[in-house]
Amino acid sequence: MTFVKKNGLGILSCIIIAGISTLLAGINIGGFSFEIIGAPVFAIVIGMVISLIFKNLSSDEKMKPGLTFTSKKILQWAVIILGFTLNIKTVLSVGGESLPVIISTIAVSLIMAFIMCKILKVDKKVSILVGVGSSICGGSAIAATAPVIDADDEEIAQSISVIFLFNVIAALIFPTIGNAIGLTDNGFALFAGTAVNDTSSVTAAASAWDSMKNTDGLVLAQATTVKLTRTLAIIPITLVLAFIRTKQAKKQGREGTKISFKKIFPWFILYFVAASLITTLVSLLPQSGFTTFYNENFVHGAKWLAKFFIAMAMCAIGLNTNIVNLVKKGGKPILMGLCCWIAIAAVSLVMQHVLGYW
Repeated sequence: MTFVKKNGLGILSCIIIAGISTLLAGINIGGFSFEIIGAPVFAIVIGMVISLIFKNLSSDEKMKPGLTFTSKKILQWAVIILGFTLNIKTVLSVGGESLPVIISTIAVSLIMAFIMCKILKVDKKVSILVGVGSSICGGSAIAATAPVIDADDEEIAQSISVIFLFNVIAALIFPTIGNAIGLTDNGFALFAGTAVNDTSSVTAAASAWDSMKNTDGLVLAQATTVKLTRTLAIIPITLVLAFIRTKQAKKQGREGTKISFKKIFPWFILYFVAASLITTLVSLLPQSGFTTFYNENFVHGAKWLAKFFIAMAMCAIGLNTNIVNLVKKGGKPILMGLCCWIAIAAVSLVMQHVLGYW
């Protein structure tokens, strides 16, 4: 009861706004699906608008504990639950041929983010979040990385905003670009799966291609698999960042500021891996009522719940973010995101050509 009394109002507010955002993301007007925007983006925007109107809301003692819990703990739970949607065996067996392209695009995005961080003097944590968000899986990668590097709400909001902008642009123009340069169905699936940031936008771009080419969902299935393969990169990236931060913490410890390794290490990533292994092991069991329920119902429910929890966390982050400051500081991160986005798209196409996929 103490937990509910302390955190209840903030958590409930985030649940309500996440619910509204989920409904908005399901709207389809004149063939344009709002899923391309996604519930997390709607949630963070609604949160920032409410924060602008009610300026002291996030500092209210009745709201603040619940918002903090949601933006930190619920965000980590979302990543753990996301693990249940990943069958490592299937992803690697089907998406294995895309690995050279995936590794190349991830590498170029992180390198580009590092270079632009130095040139533009963008905040280091924002640079990391934009880099991993662009290269791995958009909002999910940012959700996994933010706790590891101890990013604050405004840094997360900036990064999500940048990723969202190029998600929408990619989903709208990539099918036309792919058709203009003569990509095959397999080529576009690989292009969408490696060069579009967020899962919702990957599915939007692939679905548009399927409609344009009458491929009966073939490209959507392939692009989604490539995207899931990219998602696995969350594991090594977050672990490397954790070790880097630990090394920095030890240095600070020698200088008098001790930071516990236990607090820095992203234990929730280990739970994410465990969840993925559970789903992988279930897929190896003989076909039964349990495996059918798990694969068709439980995994689908986990995917929905992970998205909903991310929307809740983004709402809490939005409520803690000053949208005016975000706009003022947004120019450099957007330019960085643009450079990462162009580099990823170019490398994806070049690697396909080099490997003979296109």
